[in-house]
Formats: sequence, C-alpha cells, structure tokens
Amino acid sequence: MANKNLNKAKEAKKDEFYTQLEDINNELRHYREHFRGKTVLCNCDDPRVSNFFKYFAYNFEFLGLKKLIATCYKSQDVNLFSEGTSEQAVYLVYEGDKNGNNIPDDEEIDVLPLKGDGDFRSPECIEFLKEADIVVTNPPFSLFREYVAQLIKYNKKFLIIGHQNAIKYKEIFPLIKENKLWLGYGFKGGAGHFISQYEDKATAGNHKEGMIRVSGVTWFTNMEIKKRHEDIILYKKYSPEEYPKYANYDAIDVSKTAEIPCDYFGKMGVPITFMDKYNPEQFEIIGIAEGDSGKELGLAPFDRKLKELNKSLRDGQLFYMVNGYPQKPFTRIIIRRKK
Repeated sequence: MANKNLNKAKEAKKDEFYTQLEDINNELRHYREHFRGKTVLCNCDDPRVSNFFKYFAYNFEFLGLKKLIATCYKSQDVNLFSEGTSEQAVYLVYEGDKNGNNIPDDEEIDVLPLKGDGDFRSPECIEFLKEADIVVTNPPFSLFREYVAQLIKYNKKFLIIGHQNAIKYKEIFPLIKENKLWLGYGFKGGAGHFISQYEDKATAGNHKEGMIRVSGVTWFTNMEIKKRHEDIILYKKYSPEEYPKYANYDAIDVSKTAEIPCDYFGKMGVPITFMDKYNPEQFEIIGIAEGDSGKELGLAPFDRKLKELNKSLRDGQLFYMVNGYPQKPFTRIIIRRKK
C-alpha cells in the first residue's frame, strides 16, 4: 500500500482518490435489482468528472432509475485536480434520456450552483440526502465515521468505499454486529487503483500509471446481496496444538478464515478479513478485541509482569502463551458457529 501518500492525504484532509469506472461496474453489477424506480445520490465526487455519475447516467434506463443527483465539496475547474481559485460548488441532476439517443447529453443534465460549499453535512446537501433512496460514492476516508453516521441517521440504503480498518472503529463495528452494515464484493486482490495526484511509491506489484494503489479498501453496504448468504466451506479439524486458547478469554485463536475448524462450536477469534466471508446465518458475532470494545468482552487488564515480557501488550487485546511468553495476534473478531 502507498502508505506515505495515503497518510499525507489524510493529514491534509484531502481524499482525492477518484474511483475507476471498471471498479464501479464490477461492484454495481451485483446490485442491479435494488435500483429500479429509485433516486440515486452521489455526494462525494465532482459530478462533472465523477465516474459514479457517469456510470449511473449511462445506465439510467438499463437500471430503471427515477433520478440521479450528484454533488461534491467545493467543485472547482472541470478537471480532477484543479488548484483554481473558483470555489463555486455545483450539483447535477439527470432524469433520463429525452431525445431518444440513449446518451446523457449535456443539454439533458442540469448543472446548478449550490448556495454553500457542497459539504455533505451542509443543510442543502442533507435535503438531497433526504430525497435520495440510495447513496453510492467514495466518501473521504478521514470522515468515514461521520459519513456513515449520517446515512444511518436518515435511514438510507448505500454502497460506499472505505478501508477495511474501518471495521474496527467503535462507531462502525456495532453496526456490523447488529447486521445494519456489511461488506460488498470488494476489489480484486483486496486493493484498489485510484486516479490520484499523489505519486504511487508502493512496493507491491501491479502498478498503474497515473494511479495510486491502496490495499485493504473494500465496499460497505446495507443492501442485500447473494454473497452474504453463502456459507464458508469448512474442512479443517480442531486440535489444541494448532488452535491455541487465549490466556485471558475463553476462545481459541484462528489465524485464517479458511482455517476455521468444522468441528468446533465454542468461541473463536478470527482476523477482520473474516468479514469479507461473513454469513450471519452461519456465524454469530460476539464482539471485537480492540480497545474499549475488548474490555467489554471482559478481558482483564494486563499485569506488570506480562507487560515486562511483551511491551507491545495493550489492554483490551487478546493474548496466548507460547513457551511462557505472551503472544498477541492482530485484532480479532470473536465469533461462534450457529448449530
């Protein structure tokens, strides 16, 4: 992952990562039945250059949409990374083909000025949100918590891009646990290539010119999809040697989702990547061992002796003993099989 560039963007509060049309199409093809007769809002991309707007405008009749609205924060000149002085925010409205050529022509798209700066939290943008049935966009990662909270507040269906680390957020995980939010189909290889002004210095392969490769990105949604009801095929047998038990919680550690034992029905700690395969009919989510959420599981604080043995231990984390040494895994979600 291009960590330095992503961190630089976050520090500057600039999340200028524009989504490829190919990635939008690959995900949206699984949700087509949800859009008929619906008003769609794309409120975090410059609507004049947004591939989200382009996707829905060119597929307006195919999807059977009612209306398409797009807004963004302080639209400037009509290019991706303008440093122009104009701060006039605009919104676009498209209500389908009117001249019979099945193409969203310029004269069929209303480009109108916004009174404010186009912030999704502004009163006029909230009015667009109230009008919409479904929100689809790539919101700023730095505002992901607040963005999702607004969608939940106004009871909207949505499909948005975020980083898988958001699963661990105290504002997001309860929504996942309560089946109010889940993961979509995702990006190929767990990484997305975004059109970006930041130079891609990632050490991983599969670079694309003019783009930044960001690993760990995924789609979050609350719209039903087939994937969510597919069982994980379990094949491994449980053994105490292969699945160590935590020293501070009654559960075993499972380091890979594919290695969840087929014959174990107690509590298990699995990596956050498990959420990509999670089927609520097959598993129950009990909690997450992360910070205050870990404390809610009943994990006791570490004593001084343990911390001296492993200075990286933090309260609210699971650990197991290996040859007298406390070993902690990465963040674990606690699950249990449903019989």
